[in-house]
Amino acid sequence: MQEREEPRGGDGGAGGTWTDDDELLGRAFLTRVIEPGDETGGRWVRERGVADVVRRLREGVRPLPGASPKRWAGLCARAVRADPRRDLAVARAAGVRFVTPGTVEWPGPLDDLGDARPLGLWVRGRPSLRMWALRSVAVVGARACTEYGAHMAVTLAAGLAERGWVVVSGGAYGIDGAAHRGALGAGGATAAVLACGVDRPYPPGHARLITRIAEQGLVVGELPPGDHPTPSRFILRNRVIAALTRGTVVVEAAYRSGSLVTARAAQRLGRHTMGVPGPATSALSAGVHELLRGDAVLVGDAAEVVELVGDMGDVPPDRRGPVLPTDLLESRTRQVLAGLPARGAATAAEVARRAQTTQDDAIARLYELRALGYVERHSDGWKLTRQAMISVRGARSLS
Repeated sequence: MQEREEPRGGDGGAGGTWTDDDELLGRAFLTRVIEPGDETGGRWVRERGVADVVRRLREGVRPLPGASPKRWAGLCARAVRADPRRDLAVARAAGVRFVTPGTVEWPGPLDDLGDARPLGLWVRGRPSLRMWALRSVAVVGARACTEYGAHMAVTLAAGLAERGWVVVSGGAYGIDGAAHRGALGAGGATAAVLACGVDRPYPPGHARLITRIAEQGLVVGELPPGDHPTPSRFILRNRVIAALTRGTVVVEAAYRSGSLVTARAAQRLGRHTMGVPGPATSALSAGVHELLRGDAVLVGDAAEVVELVGDMGDVPPDRRGPVLPTDLLESRTRQVLAGLPARGAATAAEVARRAQTTQDDAIARLYELRALGYVERHSDGWKLTRQAMISVRGARSLS
C-alpha cells in the first residue's frame, strides 16, 4: 500500500500519513456529500486536499470558504449520513469499482474540466475506462426522436463501432438508446454515462439495455450506489460525456435540448463538435442546424466523423456519384461525343466545331467511339447509338 504526506491538516491513518485507501474512502465519501460538477467543492479539494475537506465536513463547525451558512448546514447533514465503506461494499457486490483521479484507470481528458472534474467515477463493466476513452466518440440527441433520427444514430454508431471506436452516450430514450443499440448490434464497444447510481439503471425502461451495456461495455456515473437522478444531475452529467470523448455528434435536437449542453461543453473543452442535418421543417433539427451555423461540422456518416476525430490517415473514401460508361473515356473523346446532337446526325465538321477541335481529330475520335459502340456512321453524317443516348442523358442529368 502506498503512503503519502497528509494534505494540510488531514486526519489520515496512524503516523499522520494519508494512504491510497484513505483517499479512496475520502473521495467515495465526497461523492455522497458534494453534488456532481460543484466547482466550489472541487476547489476545496484542489486547494486543501481530500483529507482536510472530509474532516471539516464531518466536524461541521467551521464552514469552508465560499459556502453560505445554509449550504454548509446542508452539506454537513449529508456528511452525517454518508458511509463510504458501506457504499464501496455495495458497489463491489454489484460488480462496480470506484475509479479516482491519479490512478491507472483514470481518463486524463477529464482533468480538462478543472474544478468541475468528477471527484471519482463509479464504473460497472470489465474494460479499462482510460483505454476506452482514448478512442471514443459521443453520439447524443433528442429523447423524443424521429424515425430518421433513430436510423441515423444506429447507422452512425454501428459504423463507428465497426471502425474500432467506442460509442459513448447517456443511456436515455431516443437517440441515446439508438446509439447504444447500434454499437452493440455491430458487436462493438459502447459506454453509458448515467446521472444516477450505476447499480440502479435509469430510465427503468432501459434496464435490460443498460445491463447489456455493462456486460459488453461500460456503465459510468459520478453518484454512489442507489442514488437517484434529478434534472440538474442530467445536465451536469453531460459535461462528463463531452470531456471523456474525442468529439460529440448531435443527431437530433430542438432549440432547448440537453444534448446541446453536451455539444457546447465539448466546444468549451476544445473537443470536436459535429451535427447531423435533418429536414428544415423539423423542430428536432432546429438545434442541430443552430450548431452547424456556428463552429460545429456537418457529418453524414461514420467515415466523416472518423476523419474529424481520428488520427492522421483516417480519411473517408472519395464521394462520387454513379460511374457512367462515358466516365472511362479520355476527356477530349468525351468532348467529341458531347458534340453530337441528341437526335439526328451531324457531319464531322459540325462535331469538330462543337467540340472545339480540328476536323481530323474529330474524325479519328468518332471512329474510336464507333468501335466502342457509341456512334454510328450514316450517309448524312454521324449519330448516337441507343446505348450512347442513355449514357449521355445520364451524364447530362447529373451535371
